[in-house]
Amino acid sequence: MMYSMFRKRYYTSYSIQGLNRREIKMVFNTGSALLDAIVLAIVSKDEEGTYGYKITQEVRTVIELSESTLYPVLRRLQKDECLEVYDKEHAGRNRRYYKITEKGCAMLKMYYTEWHSYSKKVTYLFEEGRIHG
Repeated sequence: MMYSMFRKRYYTSYSIQGLNRREIKMVFNTGSALLDAIVLAIVSKDEEGTYGYKITQEVRTVIELSESTLYPVLRRLQKDECLEVYDKEHAGRNRRYYKITEKGCAMLKMYYTEWHSYSKKVTYLFEEGRIHG
């Protein structure tokens, strides 16, 4: 079954030790907006921009993601004028670089504000709950 880009779900999973020493797997949905925010944050680190493989490796430090999933995200961000693209020679081959635009910086700031508020609320619920016991 084929899903549109907006229906795809990206998952992050964590393993924890549960009751009876069984491993329990928790899965959190990572929607396209959060993935866009993560990519924009990574690309914004370098004023000159960065290339796709390096972006994939950095995204993987946060969530599991394949290169084939990342490139449609990069194309969408480029189409939405959040990223600029240019090619640069590296080791005799052209490498495609992605650089954040002014619009991309504005989107990243909005994502940051939203994430900060959202994560603060979720953390509050966890800390006020019976999770510590």
